[in-house]
Amino acid sequence: MLAMEPARPGQPLRAVVRADPVPGPGQVLIRVACCGVCRTDLHIVDGDLPALDHPVIPGHEIVGRVVARGSGVEHPAPGDRVGVPWLGWTCGECEACRTGRENLCPNARFTGYHLDGGYAQLALADARYVFGLPQRYTDEQAAPLLCAGLIGYRALRFAGQARRLGIYGFGAAAHIIAQVARHQGREIFAFTRPGDGRAQDFARELGAVWAGASDQASPHPLDAALIFAPVGALVPAALKALAPGGTVVCAGIHMSDIPAFAYSYLWLERRIVSVANLTRTDGEEFLALAANLPIQIHTEALPLASANEALARLRDGRLQGAAVLRPDA
Repeated sequence: MLAMEPARPGQPLRAVVRADPVPGPGQVLIRVACCGVCRTDLHIVDGDLPALDHPVIPGHEIVGRVVARGSGVEHPAPGDRVGVPWLGWTCGECEACRTGRENLCPNARFTGYHLDGGYAQLALADARYVFGLPQRYTDEQAAPLLCAGLIGYRALRFAGQARRLGIYGFGAAAHIIAQVARHQGREIFAFTRPGDGRAQDFARELGAVWAGASDQASPHPLDAALIFAPVGALVPAALKALAPGGTVVCAGIHMSDIPAFAYSYLWLERRIVSVANLTRTDGEEFLALAANLPIQIHTEALPLASANEALARLRDGRLQGAAVLRPDA
C-alpha cells in the first residue's frame, strides 16, 4: 500500500510503499476513503509532541470501509462504513478505564501517533474503537467529525451552561462546534488571528454574533471561552474576557507556554481546565447529535500526495474549515 510518513520529526512527509497490513485478533482492516488533517498531526510531524523511536503514518480522522477483520470481531462487518478517532486503544484495567475516564488511561495508544493512521490506502484499527457514521454526511464531511467535532464537543461540555461563548481560533473544530452551540441557543464570539478578516467573515456566516481579532477586547463578558489555537498567550486574554465564575477550556493537545498573569484575572471563581483526548461515550453522543443536526462541514479535498501542502496551509492559517486527504485521488 501507499502511505505518507515522516523520515524524522521536523521533516516533511515522504511517500513510502508498505506491505498491506493484516488484521490481528480484535482488529479490522479498513480501506481508507479519506482522512482529515488535524492540528495534532502537525504537532506530531513538527516534533512538538515527544518523538517515537520509529516512523509512524499520521492521521486520526479516518473514514473508510471494513475489508477484513481478525479473529474475535463480530462488529463491524465487512463493507460497513466506519470512522477511526484519535483514541485507538486503552488497557481497560486501570482506575481511569474502570471509572469511565478512558481518555486518561496511562497506557492509551493513539491513532496516527503510537498506531499507524490514515495517511494511507489501508489502516488497521481496534474494532472496539471505531464508530458507525451518520449517513447524512459524505466521507469527506464525516472525517472532521472524528476529531475536530469530537474534541470540540468535549470542550463544549466543559463550558457547562455558558450562554455567551468565546471561541479562540476559528478552524476545523471551531466551525463545527460553533454550529452545535448556536443550535443550543448560545451566543458565539469568535476570536481569530489579527488581520484575518476572512476567518472573521466565516465565523459570522456560521452564526457568530461578533467576530474580531484575538487581541481585541470582547464586547461583552463571556461565560466560557474555548481555546483551539495552540497559543498560550490566549489563556490570560480569555481570562480577562470572562465574567465571574467563567471557565477557560484549553482544547488542544499541545500549547505554547502560558505567560504569567495577575491573580486578579483568575479571581472571582474563574477557572482554567484542559481537555484530554476523548472517550468512546463522547464519540457515540456526538455522532448521534450530529446525525440530527444540519451541520455545514466545510472541507477541501486534496490527494494523499499533497499531505505536506495541507499541513503547511494548516500551519500558516490558510485553511477555511478542514483539509481532507483522499488516497484514491
